[in-house]
Amino acid sequence: MLPIKQGKFAIALVCVVLGIMLAIQFRTTQDIGSSIPYQRVEDLSQRLNQTEKERDELMKQVEELKRTSGAEAASKEFETIKMGAGIVAVQGSGIIVTIDDSKRPSKPGENPNLYLIHDDDILKVINELWAAGAEAISINEQRLIASSEVRCAGPTLSVNNLRYSPPYEIRVIGEPTTLENSLKMRGGVIETLQFWGIQVSIKQQDKVQVPAYKGAFRFEFAKPIQEGEH
Repeated sequence: MLPIKQGKFAIALVCVVLGIMLAIQFRTTQDIGSSIPYQRVEDLSQRLNQTEKERDELMKQVEELKRTSGAEAASKEFETIKMGAGIVAVQGSGIIVTIDDSKRPSKPGENPNLYLIHDDDILKVINELWAAGAEAISINEQRLIASSEVRCAGPTLSVNNLRYSPPYEIRVIGEPTTLENSLKMRGGVIETLQFWGIQVSIKQQDKVQVPAYKGAFRFEFAKPIQEGEH
């Protein structure tokens, strides 16, 4: 937002100067017709022409600043939209969460699936991270967007229709401490997973890179609302 504010300040400053010059021009024109001696008219006329040239130049600068500020604002808004849609790679501070199946052998009579990572385990982790203010998330290089799916596919996980085996690396951009604390809260998702021996590690990093979404967008039923439609 800072470049936009600077552009608006520059436009305001140029307009103030332009207003002062126009006032001087008007006053000078009045003086020529009333109290200024004839011998000074030629000199004042030259000054007036110079003032008009400077005024025209300032008006050009105002228009240019308006165009530039508008273009910068539009470009910045477009970049924000692309980041929100997940179609560009992003980086920033955050955490990297690695989750792997338990190495603990199941006891006689226990369900061995309790020691394996399932889609609902990953979804609980993801939901906690979104709720904690995550701005971008990926699982094993697959960017999560609104239409992403995470589901079990036998002993593997399907993320955006691609299969991955454990360990699963979840890259998250957001405030690192807040993100980590959301997963480590007492009785939370990480504590539950670790109860079954599932391995979870969390690393805070100043620079986490999250890739862009590489899939296709399909809309069969949804369509944009045209102006004037209700």
